[in-house]
Amino acid sequence: MKNEIKKAGNWLGGLQWLMFIFINTVVVPITVGAAYDLSQEQIVSTMQFSFIIGGIGCLLQAIIGHRRPIMDGPSGLWWGVILALSSMSAAQGIPLVEVGGSIAVGIIIAGILTILIGVTGFGFYLEKLFNPSVMGTFMLLFGVSLCISFFKGMLGISSGDGTIKLGMGLLAIGIAVLVLLLSVKGSTKIAQYSMLIGIIVGWPLFAVLLGSESQLGGGGVSLSLDLFLFPLGEPAWNLGIIITVVVTGILNLSKQYGSIKGTDIMYPDQPSTSKDYRNSFVITGIQSILAGLLGLVPYSPFISSIGFIQQTKIYDRMPFIFGSVMFLIMGIIPPVGYFFTLLPLSIGSAVLFVSYVTLFGSALDWYAKVTFNSTNVYRAAIPLFIGLVLFAIPGTAFSTLPSFVQPLLSSGLLVGTVLAILIENVMNWDKIGIDEKVNVQKNI
Repeated sequence: MKNEIKKAGNWLGGLQWLMFIFINTVVVPITVGAAYDLSQEQIVSTMQFSFIIGGIGCLLQAIIGHRRPIMDGPSGLWWGVILALSSMSAAQGIPLVEVGGSIAVGIIIAGILTILIGVTGFGFYLEKLFNPSVMGTFMLLFGVSLCISFFKGMLGISSGDGTIKLGMGLLAIGIAVLVLLLSVKGSTKIAQYSMLIGIIVGWPLFAVLLGSESQLGGGGVSLSLDLFLFPLGEPAWNLGIIITVVVTGILNLSKQYGSIKGTDIMYPDQPSTSKDYRNSFVITGIQSILAGLLGLVPYSPFISSIGFIQQTKIYDRMPFIFGSVMFLIMGIIPPVGYFFTLLPLSIGSAVLFVSYVTLFGSALDWYAKVTFNSTNVYRAAIPLFIGLVLFAIPGTAFSTLPSFVQPLLSSGLLVGTVLAILIENVMNWDKIGIDEKVNVQKNI
């Protein structure tokens, strides 16, 4: 261990992992706090506990869980559903505290179910549903969903009045190009730390050209580590909301399957075992229960870690462990965490955008394991294109549907993944059009 501590590569890689974990975490409690009218003290509390639980979760997963360098953070699917439920509550006249309290109950129930799935080992068998065709579709849709989000962040669309901020956008695009060039043209050592270089260059440039930016807004925030139980609302029993949240939790397990199985390609000599899945699910379930108590967005392993690993070429667990420890320290020492909230979201979005586009390669790797022809191509084309179409449909278009299904049916990633699983299990697609010698991949 002493030798590992002395290695500069572990510290540099760990710092880059820290930035990756931080950028994917910090904005989540802030947006949820704003949606549910939390005080700044409560937002700071939820943010700091997001860091603490996230850091501990990353360490536990890497050491006794799935044992891979995969970030554990607030799930994007959970995040979207929780924000969507707050918007619908306003339209339907349901008090926010009732919505938040019902969400907390649903998250805790989902956490208990996740633990049961892990303890019984059932998760390992569910993982069998995610064959190469499903994984290819999932990877591609997930990459598109993330790139949409972070491209909006680069242009400043996701904040303020929802319009493009020209200066911010040009700077972010410039940083994205810099990171891309370093990744493609730089030496192996430079390419490994291209994201970190992008942040080091982009952050001061943003401060000089556009001024400082804090994700927490105004000053005067107390930086003590205060504990708030059920900050979104005391436990409530709105059945529709609870069902939506529980179903979201079960469906979100697809990301857990995807993240663990998606890294199997990178570690062919160390395939995931039933024990890895069992331990990983138990850890995630415990985190979900804590998330329900503390008003946090529940956690899950991030499939986007695959893109990060592919870009940086850092496959070892030790830099990830270093980054996780540093992230945990950010939560334990509030002023440290607050300092990093000064990192402009547009700069963070720029470096993550470059990282996530590499998920396209992961999707192709999975599709390469499938023999496509002009007949069985529907197995991937239907869920993929339906998912992409749903990305283009505004959320308001789903307002005529029952409220408890709106968050689920409006998610292109979720619908596309579920369709892919269903389609793959209705027939043996490998035997359809087997006499055709046309490989669709060559025609694309």
